[in-house]
Amino acid sequence: MFLGVSTLLLDDGDTAILTDGFFSRPGLLRMRFGRLRPDRARIAAGLRRAGTGRLDAVFVVHSHYDHALDAPEVAVTTGARLIGSASTRNIARGQGFPDDRFQPAVIGEPFTIGRFTLTALPARHSPGDIAPGRIDRPLRPPVRATDYRTGDCYTLHVRHGSHQLLVHASAHSLPGALDGHAADTVYLGIGALGKQDEAFREEYWHRLVTATGARRVVPIHWDDFFRPLDRPLRPFRTFLDDFPATMDFLTRKAASDGVALALPLLGSRADPWPS
Repeated sequence: MFLGVSTLLLDDGDTAILTDGFFSRPGLLRMRFGRLRPDRARIAAGLRRAGTGRLDAVFVVHSHYDHALDAPEVAVTTGARLIGSASTRNIARGQGFPDDRFQPAVIGEPFTIGRFTLTALPARHSPGDIAPGRIDRPLRPPVRATDYRTGDCYTLHVRHGSHQLLVHASAHSLPGALDGHAADTVYLGIGALGKQDEAFREEYWHRLVTATGARRVVPIHWDDFFRPLDRPLRPFRTFLDDFPATMDFLTRKAASDGVALALPLLGSRADPWPS
């Protein structure tokens, strides 16, 4: 289930895993000029939309506010363990999250939760990172958006039985980072991809889709996250991204390579591995 930006719920009926869990979605003016804290009412509404009050894990792909701001509160509310980088741990510590429920993500080391096997793989943030670096001390909200520094950036590889998928939130790639890791479906971050040139997009598609053998691509991180989830989703504004250019590229590549492509529907349950 897609819940905006790169928040995805993977639920097989026995085990439920959420990536990021970003529901507060503060407006543009607050992000630019104000200070941020988790919005508990919006978090509760987001979890209701997902139809879940209990999670086994929340995995944070990197530590910018649009990924990590709400993750500790979501984990507290749902009883989940929180998984991520040292920077994410300092976000959690600043919100009073217990250390014994935090699990550091270790690159390349698979771990099992229920019937899911998760592996954190190295990733690179998309060009134009406005808050690079690490968070080296507990981050106590409210703080500025740029205090939520990137930290380590991950691609999440998920295996469930004979099926595999990737959650890749940032529209950039590292040579060799995904070697040996196949995927049937790629949840592909496309934020700011429309601002890149054709060669960049071609290389991105090759590393994330062609090289992994994916037959299905679901674009994520395309929606304007300055709008709350109780309003219809829309793409980033044109001064931030060129969504039509991105979708034109993806549509052409998917058609030429025989790959299924579809934007996800907010809050709609969908099989990540349709026959």
